[in-house]
Amino acid sequence: MEAPFKREIILENYTHPRNRGLIDDDSYIKINMNNESCIDEINLMVKLEEKKIADIRFDGEACAICTSATSIMIEILIGKTLKEAEYILQNYKNMIDEKEYDENILGNAIVYNDICKQPNRKKCALLPWWGIQKVIGENYGLADKKN
Repeated sequence: MEAPFKREIILENYTHPRNRGLIDDDSYIKINMNNESCIDEINLMVKLEEKKIADIRFDGEACAICTSATSIMIEILIGKTLKEAEYILQNYKNMIDEKEYDENILGNAIVYNDICKQPNRKKCALLPWWGIQKVIGENYGLADKKN
């Protein structure tokens, strides 16, 4: 994917993020994620139904990379089974860490395939994904593979 198209996707998801805004609903699992090395702090709300991700909402203060990564992640993961989500999460992390990954399942998240060139931005791109992985791990016993 060409760099200008990547920037366009990132900017669109930063300025018009999907599912931004928290709601008052106790059926959602809530988690706060923050990046101790910058401003990024997001609150995620995840609704799991029958081992599927039914909905994800978020809010918080974060940079363009973190906000857009959250928005893109939401689009990709809603409707996925937990097994599918775990596979996507692992492939995304592999991409960020410059390991082998399946680019065909990452959708627009592929825009971060060269974030490794900016090591200080890797956490920005990973923060929301770690949050979802933690929610799934804590509620369904799947491995937390953050590190």
